[in-house]
Amino acid sequence: MSLDIVTFGCRLNIAESEVIRREASAAGFDNAVVVNTCAVTSEAVRQARQNIRRIKRERPDARIVVTGCAAQSEAATFASMPEVDRVLGNEEKLDARAWAGDARVAVGDIMKARTLAAHGVDAIDGHTRAFVQIQNGCDHRCTFCIIPFGRGNSRSLPADDVIAQARQLAGNGYREIVLTGVDITSYGDRGLKLGALVKSLLRAVPEIARLRLSSIDSVEADADLLDAIANEPRLMPHLHLSLQAGDDMILKRMKRRHSRDDAIAFCDAVRRVRPDVIFGADIIAGFPTETDDMFTRSLDLVDECGLTQLHVFPFSPRPGTPAARMPQLDRAIVKERAQRLRDKGEAALRRYLQSQVGLCREVLTERGGIGRTEQFTAVRLASLIQPGLILDLTVAGHDGRQLLAA
Repeated sequence: MSLDIVTFGCRLNIAESEVIRREASAAGFDNAVVVNTCAVTSEAVRQARQNIRRIKRERPDARIVVTGCAAQSEAATFASMPEVDRVLGNEEKLDARAWAGDARVAVGDIMKARTLAAHGVDAIDGHTRAFVQIQNGCDHRCTFCIIPFGRGNSRSLPADDVIAQARQLAGNGYREIVLTGVDITSYGDRGLKLGALVKSLLRAVPEIARLRLSSIDSVEADADLLDAIANEPRLMPHLHLSLQAGDDMILKRMKRRHSRDDAIAFCDAVRRVRPDVIFGADIIAGFPTETDDMFTRSLDLVDECGLTQLHVFPFSPRPGTPAARMPQLDRAIVKERAQRLRDKGEAALRRYLQSQVGLCREVLTERGGIGRTEQFTAVRLASLIQPGLILDLTVAGHDGRQLLAA
């Protein structure tokens, strides 16, 4: 008998899966599989359904509970699957009462969620880094995005609770803490924004060796955050940006709040105060109405922002979003543009990796003979080393995707 959690999607889901494990176990769940879904693309929903069917074939006697963003926004889809025993919403999955109940479908109105409760955990199963949820939901309505309907409006965890959770995890041996949420640059607690939270957290918990931010919206970055990036060496020099496109007209049609020039200026400003920083970014290829020239501006943004780690998304129309009703591009064009972006990103990564050869880097060791530099670059270790150590290692070379330690 066992309780297994299958987690799709973001770091926030990973953190929440630990709460699910605790609450479901306390409610007596065994011989069960909980599928914590993602809804960011249609492909993510398809993969969740495919995996649910596979799980049932492999474990026909196990109960299957589906939760997460796809379950919240498409409850009826999963409730109609014969393989599924229960469907829980994103608020319900963290509530002990829902796990103790017997309702086959328990999915409330996520838009009524107004506060974020602390759900302290002792560990993040299978991970060397610990994820601390500081925020949930989003107040913005990008035309391509379904996530606000899975997560609700923005709400923040009180700073005292953030500090207490980070202190607990650092005390349990985690050398690196990652602050996560849906839109963490919208964080706000009694006037305290993200930059001030970072400073307070590092002062209050000196045991944190490395603090990392998950994806940020650069237009929301405040002066305190830039100051922390410049002057807090324990805040890691790696920022993943929600850019989405490099053309101003497409950005407007996406209802993004930044321009191309804003993105370039932010990267330049951060690089001036923290020269060792590297940037990753999310970019969508083939957004409705995107012309060849508009797409070229997204390609060019890789060089102009100095991006080295790209997450490329072929545009995926999500039912219920405005972008799904816009004139769509041919799927072959979307796929071709996504591949060109990936090729561009891979070339940028190779150049960066080559620039690191011969240098000494601080590496946090992970499982499976892999480590991560301060810039979150993967390093293949020369031998298996205990995970959770921070070591000074010399870079001997690279294989085009990761660094190779001497």
